Amino acid sequence: MIGVHGASIIRVVAVVALLPSSVLATYVHPIVLDACPGYSATNVKTRRDGLTADLILGAKSCNVFGADIQKLSLSVVYETTDRLHVKITDHAPGRYEVPESVLPRPDSTSTVSSQSADIRFNFTASPFSFSVYRASTHEVLFTTAGHPLIFEPQYLRVKTSLPANANIYGLGEHTNPFHLPTDNTTLTLWSRDAYGIATGTNLYGNHPVYFEHRTTGTHGVFLLNSDGMDIKLTSGDPGGPALEYNVIGGVLDFYFLAGSESDPTAVARQYAEIVGVPAEVPYWTFGLHQCRFGYQNFVDVANVISRYAAAQIPLETMWTDIDYMDRRRVFTLDPNYFPLARMREIVSYLHAHTQKFVLMTDPAVAYLPDQGYAPYDNGKALDIWLKAGNGSESLGVVWPGVTVFPDWFHPQIQQYWTTEFETFYSAQTGLDIDGAWIDMNEPSNFCNLPCDDPFQQAIQMNLPPPRANPPPDPNTPIFVNSSPQISRRDDVLNPAYAINNAMGALSSKTAFTNIKHANGLMEYDTHNLYGTMMSVGTHNAMLARRPGKRTLVITRSTFAGAGAHVGKWLGDNFSLWDHYRFSIAGMLGFASIYQVPMVGSDICGYAGDTTENLCARWAMLGAFYPFMRNHNSDTSISQEFYTWPSVAQAARNALDIRYRLLDYFYTAFHQAHTDGTPVLNPLWFKYPKDANTFPIEHQFFFGDSILVSPVTDDDATSVSIYLPRDTFYDFATLAPVQGTASSVNLNNITFTEIPLHIKGGAVLPLRVQSAMTTTALRGKDFEFVVAPDTRGQAAGKLYIDDGESISPPSSTQVKMAFSDSKLDVSGTFGFATGVNVSRVRFLGVASLPSQVSIDGKAVRSSQYSYDSTSKVLDVTVATPFVKGFTVQYQRR
Repeated sequence: MIGVHGASIIRVVAVVALLPSSVLATYVHPIVLDACPGYSATNVKTRRDGLTADLILGAKSCNVFGADIQKLSLSVVYETTDRLHVKITDHAPGRYEVPESVLPRPDSTSTVSSQSADIRFNFTASPFSFSVYRASTHEVLFTTAGHPLIFEPQYLRVKTSLPANANIYGLGEHTNPFHLPTDNTTLTLWSRDAYGIATGTNLYGNHPVYFEHRTTGTHGVFLLNSDGMDIKLTSGDPGGPALEYNVIGGVLDFYFLAGSESDPTAVARQYAEIVGVPAEVPYWTFGLHQCRFGYQNFVDVANVISRYAAAQIPLETMWTDIDYMDRRRVFTLDPNYFPLARMREIVSYLHAHTQKFVLMTDPAVAYLPDQGYAPYDNGKALDIWLKAGNGSESLGVVWPGVTVFPDWFHPQIQQYWTTEFETFYSAQTGLDIDGAWIDMNEPSNFCNLPCDDPFQQAIQMNLPPPRANPPPDPNTPIFVNSSPQISRRDDVLNPAYAINNAMGALSSKTAFTNIKHANGLMEYDTHNLYGTMMSVGTHNAMLARRPGKRTLVITRSTFAGAGAHVGKWLGDNFSLWDHYRFSIAGMLGFASIYQVPMVGSDICGYAGDTTENLCARWAMLGAFYPFMRNHNSDTSISQEFYTWPSVAQAARNALDIRYRLLDYFYTAFHQAHTDGTPVLNPLWFKYPKDANTFPIEHQFFFGDSILVSPVTDDDATSVSIYLPRDTFYDFATLAPVQGTASSVNLNNITFTEIPLHIKGGAVLPLRVQSAMTTTALRGKDFEFVVAPDTRGQAAGKLYIDDGESISPPSSTQVKMAFSDSKLDVSGTFGFATGVNVSRVRFLGVASLPSQVSIDGKAVRSSQYSYDSTSKVLDVTVATPFVKGFTVQYQRR
């Protein structure tokens, strides 16, 4: 039995089963931690907008993983009516906090009175505990009562009680269900190269925010801390269900978000006010992207482009992985396999056909002193490489062999990165890329600890790997077919509390955590920021190449706020049905919780060999990822969509739907950029009172109104879907379907289909037909599909601009409203679309109307038709889309 006697602590040292066998972790029973004396609040000073206090350690220290800090500072600020900021720091100066240069804090100069706030703070002075509750109902949303605060140099613990069967979402990046299991789940935040995205382990990114949903409302909690941490969800502790933070540094910087009692998306918008709204991306980025690791030469790349065209599968953007590099060195081209002249020919061909090109860029730069390798020499001249403790360049091992890593805190790092991009990706003399892909930015490091001889390890790993095949004839024809200084006194390599890092020691397979950055900050604290800082640097470098134009940057590693600059793919998944299913939860986490909506998984899987059925299903699902890319590894079979007839047909069908919906989705993205409204919605976002929707993760809403219900069982042709109590319309037939808050079995779903439904209450702006590129798509006419709800009403909106400018010179913003059998289209029409609205389709019409009118004038019966089976009334409008109009029908 575990017990406490006085100030003594009984510890159990064990190899934790979930950790790698090499990791020895110190386990302390929750009873012991909850028996620590905690702190007492003194010198409390209240203000209209919050309070401050000193927190003084109790008489007897716990000293669980180090010496308890004797005095802390508490600050509570009501920043807005729905945002409460609670911060606990070391009273002494110099404690690490996430730099504002990485994540700017929201403006808090205009605070509000505590009496006007939607959520409020309460505390007990001794032992100190606090709670946050909803003002309207006094419902407690977060409480540390019974769980003392522990604050040590390298260990912080905060624990809050949870309701039974709590609905918790977020706390990623991970491969757990979207609806998090609350029975003994540990979520670890520490960036790592997570090949295979193993379930239950830490992955590439770090987003310490969660939404908790109750039938009484939805609220959010964000801990702004970039140090490694374990977040534990437990149900079997003596105090009942709980959520516990175990953090190995930094401060406790909490933002509590009131959310809403009726609209779960409100908390997403409130979170966006802290971390930033998502970046607006170019229109073309919503097209299909194709890539693989393993295109052997320029002929391979050109052939893929030609074969997509021959298969009549719309290909928007061709990507190239690290194969193009000379000996895997960034900012180089292999002169024999990917010669500059031939690669420029490929880029020119793509641009002539209104298609795009993207290349991979890694952070690790080959360590080649005195060998004329400009990317290394230029960085050396600016002194921007990460440094070891003795001041020498910190060396690792990555694809090109021995490498150095950029220090993203260095004052001249942006100059270096922008210059390399402008030189290598020059439109005049280099490769004129349209977007950037950054990888390996945890940062990944192949060197095994203690990594005291990276040169020998590179030799043993045969890095850079030799080419397996001879180069092609260079004349081979292509396209013939058409912050402050921080003083550390801690063990930053092996802290006493060992987080559940799947790689073992903190520095394993990454940069050493004892590295000091140019501004004095330690890699120990800032490790989880590396990928996002590279993302910002790359975003800025791309802006410098094309001033005033939006960028596409896709990254692997992210921290809170990354979505304000870049998009994200979910890493090195496998060609498995499990990973096909997981991609939905992973996508929902980033798009609906973390404010990184430009997200998707490698369609058909990255590693291993896909199958025809899996790839066909994944092509259909992938059409509803915001970021749609087929990508796989060099050791896998080819899986371009044209490889199998059924997959090619699935891709054509999926892209036809996606492209017809593209302006609807582009409008959703514009709204997200405006205020943080999610572009994807789990079912409970739309049906917050329906408890059946809370755990559903394989169905979701694409935009506001398209319910996507993919077939998810292995090789199946049927699926059981849940339809809430609401009016829906089958997307394929447009026939009405009444949801009854029950499951519905759908059978005989071929591998080239995906079940889709329109949520009642929507007016959808669709293109009447698809196209081979998004440029061609913008020349297609619109049609409006009116899908009334149970009250006979519907609404929609449409945003159109030039699709590329950060500050568009003009735009068209349209509202569509339907009631009493009348559609009213109004708005501002500043952007000249050059297309018509060809027709309006009214769904759920009971019978052939007696009359149809446009702008108050009756039209001939030849201008409309009625399908009694699907109950669809089609009205030909054929009006230039330069003004508003009305369409009305008279019921018989």
